[in-house]
Amino acid sequence: MKKRISLIASLLLLSNVAKAQEPKLVVGIVVDQMCYDYLYRFYDQFGKDGFRRLMDKGTHFRNVTYNYVPTYTGPGHASIYTGTTPANHGIVSNDWFHREWGTDVNCVEDTTVKSVGNDSPDGLCSPHFLRANTITDQLKLTYPDAKVVGVSIKDRSAILPAGHMADGAYWYDHASGKFITSSFYKETLPTWVSNFYTAHPVGNYMNQEWNLLQPAESYTYKDLDNTPYEHLIGGKTTPTFPYDFRNLTLEEQLETFTTLPFANTYLTDFAIEALRGEQLGKDAQTDMLTISFSTPDIAGHAFGPYSLEMEDMYLRLDREIARLLATLDKEVGKGKYVLFLTADHAVVPVPQLLTDKKLPGGYLFLQPRAQELRDACIKMFGADVIETIENNNIYLKEAYTNMPETDAIISFIQQQVRTWPEVKAVYTKNELLGPTEGDEWCKMVRLGYDRERNGELVFLLQPGFLPKSSDSETAHKGTSHGSAFNYDTHVPMLFFGMDIPAQEVFTPYEIVDAAATLVHILKIQRPNAMIGQPMIEALGN
Repeated sequence: MKKRISLIASLLLLSNVAKAQEPKLVVGIVVDQMCYDYLYRFYDQFGKDGFRRLMDKGTHFRNVTYNYVPTYTGPGHASIYTGTTPANHGIVSNDWFHREWGTDVNCVEDTTVKSVGNDSPDGLCSPHFLRANTITDQLKLTYPDAKVVGVSIKDRSAILPAGHMADGAYWYDHASGKFITSSFYKETLPTWVSNFYTAHPVGNYMNQEWNLLQPAESYTYKDLDNTPYEHLIGGKTTPTFPYDFRNLTLEEQLETFTTLPFANTYLTDFAIEALRGEQLGKDAQTDMLTISFSTPDIAGHAFGPYSLEMEDMYLRLDREIARLLATLDKEVGKGKYVLFLTADHAVVPVPQLLTDKKLPGGYLFLQPRAQELRDACIKMFGADVIETIENNNIYLKEAYTNMPETDAIISFIQQQVRTWPEVKAVYTKNELLGPTEGDEWCKMVRLGYDRERNGELVFLLQPGFLPKSSDSETAHKGTSHGSAFNYDTHVPMLFFGMDIPAQEVFTPYEIVDAAATLVHILKIQRPNAMIGQPMIEALGN
């Protein structure tokens, strides 16, 4: 009898030890539009407690890429947290042509819900277009007592990581500067959210100028403060430091605010308040907090990756990462949480900069090309058969999608688009839904393709090229992303914290493998549509 009691006690002890080895909190950080090499470009300028702490004390995966196109914010966040690609989770772009409604839709748009926090249309959002479960959904499904909270400036970047079952997802309202949510998640804002805005009005963050954080001579791009490749923001006449928008109207300030590094500070303050307000990591059950820094993307589109503004942006973001880590150490405990950091995509250098340096690159001016294509179809088939061209997808008008001539129409359009010198490849719906053979580019398009939400044809541009509606002076400024090429697909991946070894890993992995790794850290079932495989080096022994 004594031996039996002793055995039971030993088993209970082992169970408690196993439970104690689970992290109290998992924090997922996505930096919107972060190039992999930013970690090294700015390493010597970073402090020791932010990015460098994650790189030096955690597992640094140096060869992680996106395995599909398009590389946009919505698909990126959905893929990171579902562990699968748009072909399965359905978030094929930030926006797409929705045949059922005959109009474009945003990937988190939902007019059936109400805005919570104010009456702004920015609150009419939910994850209802997301067709797969997230790792956060699986955690809540398995352990109902687990808490999940997602925060971001962008609505889609808060909602898609938090998933369908979250205890809260909060994003920035451009009309008020407040963090809001929708009735999909809550009927009223928690008290801590209401109190946050009272204690942290956005005006406090706007009431300062953006100047260089460090002495100018220490910057790599100190001589690139006024280039022809940058957009002007906030009514400035030159893209130069300092940026001071205190004289703008309140409406203009609230819109411009998200371009400034102070929006990262605002989000970090809110994430820390969420940690405290929701008491995350305070009990035996593992919780999750998802944070997405949107401002690097918003500013990155305007200034490009080789600019003084983006260099300073990341030096300042480094301080926010350090502040967040220090708070986690204090509130949750060193060695008691796991944090991972990655990006939803990277970015192409400004194509005009590439061409000026005699590198491959340029622009596809879509408006004249589309008109030529429509005219060719009218001449060939006696009708304008094209509904719209969105995100390199060509959609046929519904009347021409299921008729004896459909294949001939699609083939003709494919032949026409192939003649565009800016285009690398064109794939038809049948090719993308057919056998899995094909070149590497076709495979990436296939993994990002949904039969209901994509067009009848998808085309890829040549390396270094961006689509623009028409030629103009501003068309040659700023940049974007979305391609299958390494400047968009190669992103950072850092795991840090409890039981995560300090190491560099050069094994190739794909973005869908991040959530598959979290499956084993959280000790839960793989989410329903997951195709990723665990990044086993992060799991230590």
